[in-house]
Amino acid sequence: MCPLVKEFQKYPEEFETLVCVTGQHREMLDQVLQIFGVKPDFDLNIMKQGQDLYDVTSRVLLGMREVLDEAKPDVVLVHGDTTTSMAAALAAFYRQIPVGHVEAGLRTHNIYSPWPEEMNRQITGRIATYDFAPTPLSRQNLLDEGVDPEKITVTGNTVIDALHWVVENVIKKGYVPQDPSVAALLQDDRRMVLITGHRRENFGDGFISMCTAIRDLARKYPAVDFVYPMHLNPNVRKPIREVFGEEKRDNLFFIEPLDYLDFVYLMSRSYLVLTDSGGIQEEAPGLGKPVLVMRDTTERPEALEAGTVRLVGTDFGRIMAEVSALMDDPGHYQAMSQAVNPYGDGKACPRIVMIFK
Repeated sequence: MCPLVKEFQKYPEEFETLVCVTGQHREMLDQVLQIFGVKPDFDLNIMKQGQDLYDVTSRVLLGMREVLDEAKPDVVLVHGDTTTSMAAALAAFYRQIPVGHVEAGLRTHNIYSPWPEEMNRQITGRIATYDFAPTPLSRQNLLDEGVDPEKITVTGNTVIDALHWVVENVIKKGYVPQDPSVAALLQDDRRMVLITGHRRENFGDGFISMCTAIRDLARKYPAVDFVYPMHLNPNVRKPIREVFGEEKRDNLFFIEPLDYLDFVYLMSRSYLVLTDSGGIQEEAPGLGKPVLVMRDTTERPEALEAGTVRLVGTDFGRIMAEVSALMDDPGHYQAMSQAVNPYGDGKACPRIVMIFK
């Protein structure tokens, strides 16, 4: 949302732009705000140790009640499929304030995959007055649900705007990673696989299978580095310990979670990305990086159709086969890395602001 905030701020005579954050992932949040020069007007500061979805939902809902009472906005803009976005949209609905949904219309049509994101975005979509769909397929999903076509605009996704801004303004200007573990592991003459994993639906056997495949790939390709910034969730770290134990390899790096700039830098230096994330399916292809998605479904089928990503699920054999194909077959790699990213040209934010102008 930062590039959208910056775009609205170009027109101070026409818009008063107020920013509300929840305070989740505090260190990452503060760094991103600093990078883009965005200063929040409201900070809900909701994070508590051991909280669950009930806690997040209720704290955002109650916090937004006070924000809306004070700000009295004409419209509330939310992004994507987080519990924060759903609860903020619901809070605006209770005040009969129009909601604009950025990144609207993504669907798997399975309310438990991804969970709880699929239901979050469906609820937000029912509430929204303005739908900013990243792709024509997202628009069609909304039309199929009976949304008025006049309410939908295909804009591309603001995440690509953010990525382009960071690469042009930071990474290409000689950025040096702040995390010493990142600076130490990168070698120009070695290929690198970047790995992320945190989806709730993969907890348990799914993560065991994923980790086993990563272990065997690292053994199969000793000249390739495998880098895994580990999510803080114990459900992610436990299977890593179970599968790898005390195993040490020169090409296997388990590191702490990265801040936004270091992660974008690492993604720009990677050969391919192995992930269960949603946003990375859009971002990495924007940098020409093939993505293998460790999920059984994706709300981004446009990427599958374009050839920028492939679904491998948590199946050991499929992960091994697809990573091996990209490692061993230059033609296969080139076809994925040069496919056109369907999620936009980095101009989504000006299109959204023009709607309101």
